[in-house]
Amino acid sequence: MTHRDPVIIAGGGPVAAVLAVALWKQDIPITVLERETQPLIDQRAASNHPPTIKMLVDLGLEDILKEGLEAPKYRIWDRETRETIVEFDLTELSDEFAYPFVLQYEQYKTVRKILDLFGGKTGFNFLFEHEVRTLKQESNHVNVEVKLPDGSIKTMRASFIIGCDGAGSTIRKEAEIDYLGFTYDENFIKIGTYFDFSVIPGVQHRNFWSDPYEWCNLFKVNGEPPDPPIWRGVFPMRKNETPEQASRPEAIQERLQRFFPKTGAYDIAYSNVYTVHQRVAKTFHKGRVILAGDSAHANNPIGGMGLNGGIHDAINLAEKLGKVWRGEASLDLIGLYSRQRHKAASDFIQAQTIANKKMMEDSDPKSRKKRFDDLRRVGEDKEKRREYMRRAQLMDSLRAAETTI
Repeated sequence: MTHRDPVIIAGGGPVAAVLAVALWKQDIPITVLERETQPLIDQRAASNHPPTIKMLVDLGLEDILKEGLEAPKYRIWDRETRETIVEFDLTELSDEFAYPFVLQYEQYKTVRKILDLFGGKTGFNFLFEHEVRTLKQESNHVNVEVKLPDGSIKTMRASFIIGCDGAGSTIRKEAEIDYLGFTYDENFIKIGTYFDFSVIPGVQHRNFWSDPYEWCNLFKVNGEPPDPPIWRGVFPMRKNETPEQASRPEAIQERLQRFFPKTGAYDIAYSNVYTVHQRVAKTFHKGRVILAGDSAHANNPIGGMGLNGGIHDAINLAEKLGKVWRGEASLDLIGLYSRQRHKAASDFIQAQTIANKKMMEDSDPKSRKKRFDDLRRVGEDKEKRREYMRRAQLMDSLRAAETTI
C-alpha cells in the first residue's frame, strides 16, 4: 500500500536538509520542522570528505564546488617541536574518488544552498519556529504534536518521523531509545580568526597539531565574502574551565598566542564553546520513528567525521525509505538502514574519532613516540597511506555498511 502522508523531519540542520532533498527528488512530500526562527549559522562542521562531496553533487548541489575551498592535503604536526609527523595527499586516491579532496564548506551554507534551490517548491516544506513536542505512533502513521510560531499546538500526521534534531533529540527521547556512550569531562572551544596562518611554513588548509597539554585542529574556510577567509582553531578546554572563562576576549587572545605567538592581537571572527559526546543510539529506528545524524550518533570533531557520517545516514535512508513509502518494500528495510549505519557509526566513526583524540593528547612520552613513529611509517608506504586515507575519509565505513545485512 502506498503511503500518502508526508514524511516529517525534525530539525533543520544539514542532515535534515540533505535528507529532505533526497526524499523530495523521489516525489515524496516532506515537511521539515525547525524550532529556530531561521537557518542556524552553526560554525561547528565544515569539512566534507570526498564520498560526501559526490553525494551532494549528485543531489544537484554542484555550486558548492566553486563556493567551497578545496583541501587535498592535510598534515599532522607535533606541536611541541613544530615538526611535521606526516602529510597526506588525497590526490593519490584520484583513481577511487571523483573528488580527491576535502571541501571546506560550512554546514550552515549547505542548508542555505538547499533552501535557495528547493525552498518553496511543491511538496518541499521547510517550516521555522515549529517545534516538535510529543509524538504517538499508530499502526500506519505517526501523530506529531507541534508548537507553532504563535504558541499554539497542532497535531500533524506523518507516514514517518525522522529525528535529525541533534544529540539532545526530542524524537529519540519520545521513542525511548537509549543513547549509549559517554560525554567528555572537558568542553571544546572553536575560535575563528582572520589571521592568515599560512605564514607558518608547511601549514595546509587542514592541520592537526598534537600536544599533551593543548592540541589544536586548524582549518581554513572561505567565510562570508567579501570578508577574508577564516582560520578555525579547535582547542580542548581545561576540565575546570567554564565557558564564561574560556570565552573572555583576553582568554581567547591568550589561547591563540600560546599556539602561535605574534605581535599584536588576533582579529577574532567568532568563538563557540560546546560539549562533546561519544554516543550511539541503541537502534536507529523504532517502528515509524527513525534517527539520523547527531540524533543517532555523536562524536568528537577530530577528523571531521560527524557531519559526513550524518549525510551518509541521510543518503542511505532516503533510498530505503523511498521504497517503503511507495509500498515496494516492508518496514524491514528500515531495519537494514539501522544495522548498516549503526555499524558505520560504531565500528568506524566512534573508533576512529576516539583514536584520533588519544593520539592528539597522548602525554606518555613512550606511547607518544610510538604513535608518531607508526604514523611516519604509514606516510612512507604508499599502500599504507592509501589505506589510512580510505578509512579517514570514511570510504571504508561506507563499504562495510553496504555489506551489512
